[in-house]
Amino acid sequence: MDFNLNQEQKLLKDTVRTFVLKEIAPIADNIDKEDTFPEGLFKKMGEMGLLGCTIPTEYRGAGSDYLSSAIIEEELAKVSPSVALSYGAHAILCADNVYRNGTEEQRMKYLPRLCSGEWVGALGLTEPGAGSDAVGIEATAQRDGDEYVINGTKTFITNGPIADLVLLYAKTDKEKKAKGITAFLVETSFDGFSVSKKFEKMGNRGSPTGELVLDNCRVPKESLLGEENRGIAVMMSGLDSERAILSAWGVGIAQGAFDLALSYSRERVQFGQPICNFQLIQEKLANAYTQIESSRLMTYKAALLTQESERGGKGTELHKVAAAALLLAGETARNVALDAVQIHGGYGYINELPVERFLRDAVLVTIGAGTSEIRQIVIARELLGE
Repeated sequence: MDFNLNQEQKLLKDTVRTFVLKEIAPIADNIDKEDTFPEGLFKKMGEMGLLGCTIPTEYRGAGSDYLSSAIIEEELAKVSPSVALSYGAHAILCADNVYRNGTEEQRMKYLPRLCSGEWVGALGLTEPGAGSDAVGIEATAQRDGDEYVINGTKTFITNGPIADLVLLYAKTDKEKKAKGITAFLVETSFDGFSVSKKFEKMGNRGSPTGELVLDNCRVPKESLLGEENRGIAVMMSGLDSERAILSAWGVGIAQGAFDLALSYSRERVQFGQPICNFQLIQEKLANAYTQIESSRLMTYKAALLTQESERGGKGTELHKVAAAALLLAGETARNVALDAVQIHGGYGYINELPVERFLRDAVLVTIGAGTSEIRQIVIARELLGE
């Protein structure tokens, strides 16, 4: 096995890192404090080909792969987890799903706008009464001639308040339960669509999260993604790639917090010597390094398996590995960020240093895209062959 990135991937990593240090690092703290997504940032990322990493060039994408997208996600998260979160929701949860499941007309209509950053994408699945139980959604869509009329509420939607396009799930046949779910591409300019609130969050501030209301929202039949009552296939096809890429979000958060802790441990002097000389500090650093490297390797494996699955290879192992990668990355991000704060001592607890921001951001990695507990259930069921 070759654990090294190829030259193209190394160049991408260096290019994104340079971009992040120049364009995002100077404003990362303000993004958090002001809880505002930087205007024009997505367009800059679109010009670099980052937003359409997995999208073919004929739709203005970069024509690359999932491992490259994971590299982008990690580099963003090392400095601004909130920007990385919005990137993942836009590029993978929305744009990548549109490419994999959309018609040629839908691809040509939406993908160039999403890849360029002209439009912002989001995924509308979670509801007030349906979180981990994703198939328990209550939003409905009824056919009315050449349109569908959608009613319902979506909550905790990343990019929701700023989105132009939402890949949204509703039930077209409630009696069929999971087999009655349908996916739609809903433009936020459609009549009956509104953003009812923007949430104030503990972490990942600057990645806007909102509640969406559909009140007799009329959607043309051409906006149906996939087939009617076959939305569960669209939903499940995206879960593995979502978990694989968001694993890199957790790895990036852990790496960012670790880099701060390592640097601080060398600079902070107590009892006449740098605290990195103390064995208990060394233990935290060693454990953090080991957890991060393990998480990165599993994340890369999940990304490669996702690519293999897209090419028609054996993807049955992907469900288990993607869930395991996100489980490990989430726990690693939280543990490493907590130890990074501990290494900073009192200075880690005040918001003058960015390390506390990484801890707040890390918590969401154990919740989003299926909680850690849900990921454990997925892994166990795969192991037991259910």
